[in-house]
Amino acid sequence: MISMRNRICFVIYTIITIILVYSCKNNKPDRLPDSPTRGVIEIAVDENFAPLIKQEIDVFEATYKSASIVPVYTNENDAINLLLKDSVRLIVTSSKLTKEQKGYLESKKLFAKEVKIATDAIAIIVNKNNPDTLLTVSEIRKIMIGEITEWKSLRKDSKLGKIKLVFDNEQSGTVRYAIDSICGGRALYKGAYAQGNHKKVIEYVSSDLNAIGVVGVDWIGNDNDTTNMSFNNQVSVVALSNEIMATKANSYKPFQAYMALKYYPFLRDINIITTDPRTGLETGFTTFICRDKGQRIILRAGIVPATQILRIVDVRNNL
Repeated sequence: MISMRNRICFVIYTIITIILVYSCKNNKPDRLPDSPTRGVIEIAVDENFAPLIKQEIDVFEATYKSASIVPVYTNENDAINLLLKDSVRLIVTSSKLTKEQKGYLESKKLFAKEVKIATDAIAIIVNKNNPDTLLTVSEIRKIMIGEITEWKSLRKDSKLGKIKLVFDNEQSGTVRYAIDSICGGRALYKGAYAQGNHKKVIEYVSSDLNAIGVVGVDWIGNDNDTTNMSFNNQVSVVALSNEIMATKANSYKPFQAYMALKYYPFLRDINIITTDPRTGLETGFTTFICRDKGQRIILRAGIVPATQILRIVDVRNNL
């Protein structure tokens, strides 16, 4: 039998053990809050800008070893919803928040800050074997709303068939821009194809002679060309004109110089929107992109940085 003394010792030992375990748990140090150059955060990025933001994250994390930024690449609509739900406190998008969205955030004691980091372009792409690479803004608009559905309507001697208009997805910033800024608020042609993302749009156009695609210019850059005066060779990029008739003299591709000079017509801003309530990692990453190193990454990507000085180069011979 267990003696009374042993029972008492067992009870005391058990109580001491419980106290020590509880004490250790309660004295366990809290996770350190993030700072502008340290910590782990998740951000939401419009898939349009995935190539650019991946480069920014890689350089930022290489510069600040204690920082980790986890991107969620999604469509514009979902990125904004994640911000409104406070699931993330930084998003990258071509849109800005509406008055109602800002009001909703303020009701949650979250105050949005919007910062322009670059100017981007919407590129129109066709198959490499399609000879129609000079089009007017008016013709693109008519294709998008379904008034022009055959390649012969653009060029009578065309041997191509029905135009296949291809986008990434219905909730993307590309589609929103097309409706608002190209179609003047009119709905897109019901026969348009949604491929899911920009990579699939490029693949579709590269394999279908009748296709015409709409993508962010960052997706068609030539990584081997440091001058940013050419695009990749998977597809052909259409030169656009604001005139009644497109000619080589009055048409422009979305080269960096023509974007900066606003000769190319389909331009949009890239914005960071953050609700960081203090100077945390979201603020640090935003500051990094807006300063010299981050802006030089944008410059090398072939789009127009918000603050970096751009050297204008004549690229007329590349049309």
